[in-house]
Amino acid sequence: MTNHEGDIRIYVACLAAYNNGVLHGRWIDAARDARDIHSDIQAMLKASPVPCAEEWAIHDYEGFNGVSISEYEGVEDVSKLAAFLTDTGGLGAALLAYCSDLETAQTAMENFYAGEYSSVADFAESLTEEANEVPESLRHYIDYERMGRDMELDSIFSIETGFEQVHIFWQH
Repeated sequence: MTNHEGDIRIYVACLAAYNNGVLHGRWIDAARDARDIHSDIQAMLKASPVPCAEEWAIHDYEGFNGVSISEYEGVEDVSKLAAFLTDTGGLGAALLAYCSDLETAQTAMENFYAGEYSSVADFAESLTEEANEVPESLRHYIDYERMGRDMELDSIFSIETGFEQVHIFWQH
């Protein structure tokens, strides 16, 4: 599932106005180039009720699928994160939680993603049948669940995003 444009956004507040007891800010589409986000922030600051406002902070955000955004997160980082989540949706958010940083998650998604399966055992069965012709008389003797568990020990990791939605990644 991917997000639509405008679904990932940040609420940027003018700190000069905030410190003077006035709420002034703007919701900004985060799934854009960092320069465009900066332009929107500058336009919001220019429209501030406090003259010469320069400082801002992210006071809210939506559409990041559970990924946390810091109040002082860099615009470039927000833009990159939003682009990644726009392309990958909930899987990207789950992958970020597993990998803990955007660069590692992007590398895993681009280079090590093996696909979506109903289970790790289903992946093991699919991989086995692609590589070998399994005689019908032996099919009942192969334990794909155990094979999948063994694969998770040293060659793959999996991320479950829903019922029978298991995403498999090769470990590097």
